[in-house]
Amino acid sequence: MLLIDGTLVPGPHHVEAPCRHFPTCGGCQLQHVDDESYAEFLAQRITGALTQQKLEMPEVLPALLSPPATRRRASLRAEKQGKRVLIGFNEGESHRIVDMRMCSILDPRLFALVEPLRKLLGPMIKDRRAAGIRMTIVDQGVDLLLEKVEVEGFAAVEALNDFARDHALARLAIDDGYGPEPRWEPEGATVTLGGVAVGFPAAGFLQATPEGEAALLAEVQRIVGDAPLVADLFSGLGTFALPLSARAKVLAVEGARDAVLGLKAAADRAQRIMMVEHRDLFRRPLDIKEVDRFDAIVLDPPRAGAKEQMPALAASTRVQRIAYVSCNPSTFARDARMLVQGGWTLKSVLPVGQFRWSTHCELVAEFTR
Repeated sequence: MLLIDGTLVPGPHHVEAPCRHFPTCGGCQLQHVDDESYAEFLAQRITGALTQQKLEMPEVLPALLSPPATRRRASLRAEKQGKRVLIGFNEGESHRIVDMRMCSILDPRLFALVEPLRKLLGPMIKDRRAAGIRMTIVDQGVDLLLEKVEVEGFAAVEALNDFARDHALARLAIDDGYGPEPRWEPEGATVTLGGVAVGFPAAGFLQATPEGEAALLAEVQRIVGDAPLVADLFSGLGTFALPLSARAKVLAVEGARDAVLGLKAAADRAQRIMMVEHRDLFRRPLDIKEVDRFDAIVLDPPRAGAKEQMPALAASTRVQRIAYVSCNPSTFARDARMLVQGGWTLKSVLPVGQFRWSTHCELVAEFTR
């Protein structure tokens, strides 16, 4: 509230931002609000999208927020300015890098690499040029991918090896424009999903926080229940397919080749009753006959949603439950309207805040016949 004398009085849900880079850094936009308001904001993003599609409001479950300092994957930018190497997220709506000196969202194991990376990257980035840094925590440690860096000569190669060894990296890979090339990987990098270790591709996809993954999985398992035959569409490495396969027969469908190979090998090793299919669901969605083989459907599409798959799901006569995981309330609401028009009921929605203090919202929705 702004008083008549110009004094600004914080509102009842205002809190002091924990990070000194807020609000300049574009990594967080909402550090100034308390958890109650942030949870309400996430719920309103979903209900607002549903209202735009003229859908009846389902039960909106209490939002689950990941704690601070738990983000296990991040994409940072690095830039050389004279003798300095700046590393961090971009400013909001800008290409300027906020030189990261603290971070309230990253897992400490990721943030611990920021300062050493400044020294490593100095000789590998040309002045006023930018590079990319992608970090993910896997079973063996940190998987590090460096993009647009120049590794020339024996000294540069030795520097990479020393860095990887000194910081006990799970893998260090370089992408010079032709795809990731591992330079250090003492043993195959894996992530454990549903008790099964799955080979992790360089810069592969993993849910942003362990708490977020657990919340999404628990809700998916509740919705699927005891369904004996389940299809997991856009399955990725098997975040949902592998846990579900412990008690059901599962078809996992994914368009990314590396993820398919990793999931298939992991399922075979664990002797899970699972079929893994490499298929682009945007170009070749499951048809009605294929959909009607299953009792429940799980889908976790990218931000574009799953519009091409909706007609077959909407027309299904056998499927009784759908667990729709989404990272984009707008495309989710569009797809939900197609299901509701086909006779489905949107029963509940669970907001999940994995990207704490950002405007990014994830959800799990329950559809029933």
